[in-house]
Amino acid sequence: MFSNYLIGLREGLEASLVVCILIAYLVKTDRRDALKPIWTGIGVAVALALGFGCALEFGSQELTFEAQEALGGSLSILAVCLVTWMVFWMRRTARHLKADLHGKLDAALQMGTGALVATAFLAVGREGLETALFVWASVRAAGDGTPRPLVGVALGIATAIVLGWLFYRGALRINLAKFFTWTGAMLVVVAAGVLAYGFHDLQEADWLPGLNSKAFDISGTIPPDSWYGTLLKGIFNFQPDPTVLQVTVWLLYLIPTLALFFAPVGFASGKGKVADEQGSRPSKAAQPSQSSQD
Repeated sequence: MFSNYLIGLREGLEASLVVCILIAYLVKTDRRDALKPIWTGIGVAVALALGFGCALEFGSQELTFEAQEALGGSLSILAVCLVTWMVFWMRRTARHLKADLHGKLDAALQMGTGALVATAFLAVGREGLETALFVWASVRAAGDGTPRPLVGVALGIATAIVLGWLFYRGALRINLAKFFTWTGAMLVVVAAGVLAYGFHDLQEADWLPGLNSKAFDISGTIPPDSWYGTLLKGIFNFQPDPTVLQVTVWLLYLIPTLALFFAPVGFASGKGKVADEQGSRPSKAAQPSQSSQD
């Protein structure tokens, strides 16, 4: 449940910051007439993400077991690739997000209503589709048959909406650079478990060999149905009897990815650190836009 809460919080907060930047810019430039198209684009993006999630869940139920495992494994790997790209992208470019969105919004204001709808849709829709895919893959990996993963996602998104509103109102100050760094690192750990489970799905679909080659089996020490086994599975997608391929994939993804993620080269400079420090102390009048630069 915690891993899914983290997914909802991280992705939801990114989307909330985007919405705050768009709305705050229109309000500050006295273009409240453009708010309706912006909300329309946001609504369409949310509906598309929900529809995509439903299609993944209910569409896969009509497939054979092998086809379900092949689809689940393939989409799990795709979800990990997208999330990995997202955490690195946000780490590198978050401080420039405000300027990029303002430029796109200025161009859309000149082009008309349809362009405003498209701008909001594209800005929020990417986050929504990534969230739907990664949540679906994470829920499959959890595989406990309970609604707890979905509850965790819903709570994470609700928290993100509240935080976004507080940012907009200037009632909350937080170092977003550190927030996105540490939540990004935790998402990499979650993604490693989803990736390993995805390869296990492909083994069960007979796409990859080695299904019966176990790296170890500690089911007697950590029973999967125990409270601590469930906790480990819910947070890290831990499996007490993984295959050799699963452990290999987990290690080959997690160690290099975390090393690159925390590497200072290419991610932080003196100028960037100054921007981060300034963004952590935003003024009330420009809270959403300056916070998002972190």
